Amino acid sequence: MQLQNLKLLHFRNYEHLEIDFHPQLNILYGNNGVGKTNLVEAIYVLALTRSFRNVQDRILLQNGASLSKIEGNISSSMTTYPVNYRFYLSKEGKKVKIDKNKVTKLSNYITKIPIVLFHPDDLKIIKDTPSTRRRQMNISISQYSFLYLKNLSIYNKILKQRNNYLKKIMINANQSYDYLNILTEKLANYGLKIYQEREEFINKINLYLESIYEQITGKANLHLVYKSDYEKLNLKSILKMYQKMLKKDLAFGKTNFGIHTDDFKFLLENEEIKDYGSEGQQKNAIIAYKFCELELLKEKKKEYPIFILDDLFSELDTLKIKNIFQLLKKEVQTFITTTDIHLFSSFPIDCYKSFLIDEGTVVKESIYERE
Repeated sequence: MQLQNLKLLHFRNYEHLEIDFHPQLNILYGNNGVGKTNLVEAIYVLALTRSFRNVQDRILLQNGASLSKIEGNISSSMTTYPVNYRFYLSKEGKKVKIDKNKVTKLSNYITKIPIVLFHPDDLKIIKDTPSTRRRQMNISISQYSFLYLKNLSIYNKILKQRNNYLKKIMINANQSYDYLNILTEKLANYGLKIYQEREEFINKINLYLESIYEQITGKANLHLVYKSDYEKLNLKSILKMYQKMLKKDLAFGKTNFGIHTDDFKFLLENEEIKDYGSEGQQKNAIIAYKFCELELLKEKKKEYPIFILDDLFSELDTLKIKNIFQLLKKEVQTFITTTDIHLFSSFPIDCYKSFLIDEGTVVKESIYERE
């Protein structure tokens, strides 16, 4: 899958931009704060309708603008012609179109353009709370499983309803438990479906993770461990656990058992990398994890997704960077942001297109081909 071109209107610091990309490697370079990350953010938003930064949608609108637009043509082995995708953001909300046809549900859109991104903030996947890791897992699985996205949406709605009803029972103990039992059974059913897809996802990542991490660092034995309340339970035993937890749920007015508490951990040499790994080891682990996502999406979607590496070089030595470039495949359209274009001359790259970014404008484009 390849993004042939991109058009921006009033997005972040880009007033207007039209740009054509290389089918393999694209390097966006320039000083800090000029708009390199904003440009790859636009690609990400076009694919998933939301930023990878923890910001409200309105922040994406250029100052003073009432409408922002992102448009791109995607070529794919699954289609005979490029498909046009459009994302619109205004104060009224978000709208998307495919080949000028309006898509009424965003959930029907976001599985169309698979994308994998590395950003320095992704270290939070290791360092942050379980909710950060669940969010990452949900984004990854949703890109190839519309059913997962649908089930997750339903689960979250039922969870909210159950929590609200628990609070009602706290206030009035005479409330009927029949409705609560119905919600609990639904929650267990949808939760089990979500758990099964998450377990498969983690198992698939582990098939690739150790080998890729070793190719980057020269060291092996990195793997993920998935933790879930549903682990090794069937539907009957899950329902028994909800019954066992009911007293606690009523005391706190919320559901304390379920897949909404899931987590996964990175273990290096059987020690949690969050506690024992260096900053460099943690970054290499996340980069390896992202390469695993490429392979998993290829397996599920029958073609590679778009790959974004934002600010790749910080905290990495030259050998690690060289090893990462050796992992890049020609079939994967890749976008890399950097402040130093000269670093690329010493790496094993056959061809790429570079874009010099300055204050929301592409001031220079160049194509490099190794002789």
